Amino acid sequence: MPILIFLLALVLRLVPVILAYDLPVGLDDMFQYDMLARSIVSGNGYRWYAQPDLALFQQYFAIPLPPEYDPRGVLTSFRPPGYPAFLALVYAVSGIEPHTIVLGGKEVVLTRYFFARLAQAVLGALLAPLTWALARRTGFTERTARWAAGFIAAWPLLIAYPLGLATENLFVVLLTLTLVLLLRARETGRARDHALAGWALGLTTLTRSVITAFVPLAVLWLFWRRRWTRGNTPDDATHPCSPMSQASWRHRLGLAILVVACFLMVTVPWSVRNTLLHRRFVWIESALGYQMYLGYHPQSTGTFQYGISLDLLPILDDNVRDRHGMQAVWGFIRSNPARVPYLMLRKASYMWGLDRRELTYFYSNNFLGCWPSPLVGLVFGLACAPLVVLAPAAAIGLVCGRMDSCKALLALLLAYYTGIHMLILAEPRFHLPLFAPIAALAAFAFVERPWRTSRSWQRGAALTLIVLLFLNWGWEIARDWNVVSGLLGANGCELGLPY
Repeated sequence: MPILIFLLALVLRLVPVILAYDLPVGLDDMFQYDMLARSIVSGNGYRWYAQPDLALFQQYFAIPLPPEYDPRGVLTSFRPPGYPAFLALVYAVSGIEPHTIVLGGKEVVLTRYFFARLAQAVLGALLAPLTWALARRTGFTERTARWAAGFIAAWPLLIAYPLGLATENLFVVLLTLTLVLLLRARETGRARDHALAGWALGLTTLTRSVITAFVPLAVLWLFWRRRWTRGNTPDDATHPCSPMSQASWRHRLGLAILVVACFLMVTVPWSVRNTLLHRRFVWIESALGYQMYLGYHPQSTGTFQYGISLDLLPILDDNVRDRHGMQAVWGFIRSNPARVPYLMLRKASYMWGLDRRELTYFYSNNFLGCWPSPLVGLVFGLACAPLVVLAPAAAIGLVCGRMDSCKALLALLLAYYTGIHMLILAEPRFHLPLFAPIAALAAFAFVERPWRTSRSWQRGAALTLIVLLFLNWGWEIARDWNVVSGLLGANGCELGLPY
């Protein structure tokens, strides 16, 4: 089953990659990741804005050069190294320069972006069998696991996502793998499995450092043991959430320390590099000041907004950008502290918004051509439908039925990931790393129908979450109705909407 679902997912992802073989990149983030990867492959270190790239960006906004500017580019810690390293590995194999091949008597030029997308299609296809493994490790049935993997394999947004040079392509897979390894470590109690979980946590953090504060929560989850109470007993002793042999707290503490040690083994070298570079402590990246500036600016609603994003972007010195950003943030908060709760609610709203932002940007800027209105509506409907169907079902799967330690890990991640972005900055794409847990919980609700044995308070809690989701989506459509109607119009592909 895992191999078949992987092949299905791979074929579905290869179709858009092949059809869009000559598609350029279209967002600042993508250019920046490409710059970093090319610098690594060229042997110049972790640098961006080399002289040719700088000239390209200066066509759009002024970037003052520091006196010590190196034509090879500026050493940076603004972006975590995981995804650029993945791109660099692809470029090292495919080469940076375009390749010309002849197909059917016609010359076809394949750029490095095409080969990156091929690699991302393979990587993205791995998410389907990983979701199958996640569902099984959580204690769900084989049928539930198959449905969960099928949801991921056929999710339209995940099928199209390899087209973009974005960290989600790597981060989503690593995060799901980490969940599987954490569940396995708790089930077996073996030192090897705990070490693997620690290393996976480290690699995931190197790809997106926002997961850092989840590490102590995961370690505490591994360490904590509780006896099953009556009415909360797994079906049999082989259930993955059944307690392992009653290990002493000293043994469990040793395993927890092993996880932390392996995590630090992966992450600390990069932190040391950043700290030496900036002569102050820097963890995985130095983007927090910039991100919080976007999230708390007086004109911000808690999400990425193009105009505000340009305020600090021209600053090449990471230290200066981060310091200016954080100073401004504290000024924003002190001047209007009552606005903070409002912004946090708005961020939660954006976090669980409809999956249409990327499609809106690329279609309205004519990257995809002009389509008839019915086709535009169909494509946008297909992009949004999976979340609208599966997120409410996942709420049922999460709240209803037995809350054992395995499902508790998924609940912990969902709560943490939502909460951390409520504090910093949120966009709809930030819920994409949660698709695998959502698919597993939704499949559990559809297949195993946990509400039948749930208590009234569980059903009430699930209904509350579902109502909140639909209220949020309805408010979003009403708020952005001018954009939606414009996209459906005859000139929707020429609106030129900002990201």
